[in-house]
Amino acid sequence: MNPGDEQSYPDYGDTGHTRTRLPEGDPYGGAPRRTPRRSSSRSLVTVVGVVVLLIAAIAFANRGDHASTGGSTTKGSQPQTSTTAPTGTRPVETRTGTIPSGFARTEQGAQSAAANYAVVLGSDGMFNTARRHEIVQAIADPSTVSNQQSGFDADYSAAFLQKIGLNNDGSAPKGSTFVNRTVPVGTKVMSFTANAATVEVWCNGLFGIAGDSSTNPVTSSWFTVTMKLNWSGEDWKVEESTQKTGPTPVTGDNPVSGADEISKAVEEFGGFTYAR
Repeated sequence: MNPGDEQSYPDYGDTGHTRTRLPEGDPYGGAPRRTPRRSSSRSLVTVVGVVVLLIAAIAFANRGDHASTGGSTTKGSQPQTSTTAPTGTRPVETRTGTIPSGFARTEQGAQSAAANYAVVLGSDGMFNTARRHEIVQAIADPSTVSNQQSGFDADYSAAFLQKIGLNNDGSAPKGSTFVNRTVPVGTKVMSFTANAATVEVWCNGLFGIAGDSSTNPVTSSWFTVTMKLNWSGEDWKVEESTQKTGPTPVTGDNPVSGADEISKAVEEFGGFTYAR
């Protein structure tokens, strides 16, 4: 229980309590009844003793799996974490250009790779041809680089850039800021072997152009990216990636920020390297 959760009970004193006055002598001929003397210190000791017993009982009940079958607690034992809990393992320290790389050949490593690749594939860099090619070369499986690159080039065509209000090089019009960020919320391993893995990444995304004259304001969306990964060149590489909408929570009642505030946030708040 947290200190803030403790309940406070009022001190009623003698109010509302009925006192029964006993006769001085026993009406049935016995010895006079004596009122026992009460010691305040003894009462305090009694109360403290009851509290200690209650605390001990609660502690014993909460021991759960921490206690061994022999009644002793195993030192150094840790509770099992859930599949959604972070492991506390440090992120990778190597990079290919600006993209995290060198992930472990484990389920955790595959999840971390998928999360980081979802971020870079959902970044504003994908809207610039040269930068997009660098990203694909860095994260794609060598056997699928050509197919993925041509597919992405078709997706980010000049007509598409014009439609959303960007310049031909993927930059925002003067006086505005282009926002395209992907924020992983969690990962789930669908299948795993030492050489291949399929990982789903649940994401929140920000997309749009922040500016006074923008007709495509920055909005938030929820989607799930599914990545098929292969172990190649001592790292996990993307063989294929697909995306579907949701799961989408109910929109909160936060007030909408202005274009200037959004632009400033994008400039001042950097992204992260993700790891399980």
